[in-house]
Amino acid sequence: MLEGLTPKNPTHVMKLVSDEKTARGVADIVMETFDPNETAAAAFENEATLAWEVEVYFAEPPNEAGMRELIAATVGKDAASALTFETLVEKDWVKASLDGLSIVHAGRFQVHGSHDRERIPQNAIGIEIEAALAFGTGHHGTTRGCLLMLDDVLKRRRPVHVLDIGTGSGVLAIAAARAIHKPVASGDIDPVAVIAARSNAVLNRAGSTVRPVVAKGVGHPSLYAKAHYDLVFANILAKPLIRLAPHIASVASPDADIVLSGLLARDVPGVLNAYGLQGWYLAKRRDLEGWAALLLRRVAGRPVTRLYP
Repeated sequence: MLEGLTPKNPTHVMKLVSDEKTARGVADIVMETFDPNETAAAAFENEATLAWEVEVYFAEPPNEAGMRELIAATVGKDAASALTFETLVEKDWVKASLDGLSIVHAGRFQVHGSHDRERIPQNAIGIEIEAALAFGTGHHGTTRGCLLMLDDVLKRRRPVHVLDIGTGSGVLAIAAARAIHKPVASGDIDPVAVIAARSNAVLNRAGSTVRPVVAKGVGHPSLYAKAHYDLVFANILAKPLIRLAPHIASVASPDADIVLSGLLARDVPGVLNAYGLQGWYLAKRRDLEGWAALLLRRVAGRPVTRLYP
């Protein structure tokens, strides 16, 4: 997995070679603790050595003693003592972290890098994500959980109007557009992510159906103009999900499915409470790698409160 918004000028990297559980634990605690605009984490299996590795990139020199203390307290002293720190020379560091990633299988969807392009079977929907300055390669439990929820929805019905809030690399919007062959609305608060998502959409033959915009939540005319989405994705974090609850509920149709992720287990009750107040209930939950993905549906007969024209 590679998660977090890549620091624009990474200067230092922290590395660890370990088992899978430890590697994912280090990456998760870093993503939970630090600003994703300044720090990014990648955990992956080295195909040559079969060992798991962690790489954490920093925009500023990290506090090495503080990092060891954090990892020791949360993951273990052995991991903390094995950490190494390096100063980066200029390189395509995102591509370097993606090269070792394997194909992600999520129902009918398979997320892959260019090096695995020829390995995708014809009956699968392959989504190629280039190395880019954006969140979401599909290798993290949150993104994979959302893709599996999309696969679940498609087994039950065919959505027509889809919205992806906080699109990041665009992987969810692209997956939906490729599956339903219709335009998918999407946006992200970060313009770098939007550029990357547009590029990925073109790469995946979805350039005409996925055209993300720079937006905070649904705060863009092209996103709230429809205000009747029957499938909404929001793979962000607990606090913005809670804050956006009335806005997301406002643009969803009465028969919509809402898929939320970016949540640790402890975040779920608060998020469910926020959406419950808007008339939504939990229909399904998936837990992957310590992260939860939620599928919500509207309480029958509950009226829709519109915040947008």
